[in-house]
Amino acid sequence: MTRPPTAAQRRVIDAADPVTGRLRGTQEQLAALVQRGLAFRHPRPPHEHFLTPEGHRIRQGITREPEPAAPGERAAPAGVFAARTGGEPDPPPPGPARRREVHSAWQGLLELRRMTNPDAAADRPCGWERAHLVSAAALALEAAGHHPAGPDGEGYRVRETPQPEAVAVYEPDGEALRTCAATLQEAGWQVSEHRKPRTGIRYLLASPRRA
Repeated sequence: MTRPPTAAQRRVIDAADPVTGRLRGTQEQLAALVQRGLAFRHPRPPHEHFLTPEGHRIRQGITREPEPAAPGERAAPAGVFAARTGGEPDPPPPGPARRREVHSAWQGLLELRRMTNPDAAADRPCGWERAHLVSAAALALEAAGHHPAGPDGEGYRVRETPQPEAVAVYEPDGEALRTCAATLQEAGWQVSEHRKPRTGIRYLLASPRRA
């Protein structure tokens, strides 16, 4: 897991607008948060900075006391949130705490869409998602309750592709693959199903919708 923010970075995050996630700080502080994936610089003037989904998750952890893990649930390690892309060697433990983190990150992403899309639309991806395609698609899937691939190989996997602004989603179960497609379409992605020429493996090609 990525190391947690410094005390100074926590103060900047904690002072963010509770609704929009807009940040105030020095250019050095804001640049450091952008580098760590906790802030997003708006591409249009006046180039305001906003919390990313990870930043929203960190902020919510700052503004309230951590909730204890449920009986038998291993506490998640501290650090920056990352959506499950599938097949991680050391995935975070499942359970209520993980579901709360995913829900918080998804709500933060919807707010980021409202703040950075030109028409304040929350039904299609924003600039941050186009710059973090794999993480964005994985968050949409995990937030909708899809099962990421684990050691047994079952579940979805989101991977980069050579194509610009496109990710590949693999899921060995055909019905689950179609459900993943429906989830991504509802989240504002353009999705098409394909087969690999040599192996015949089915996969989805997903791109953020622009309009």
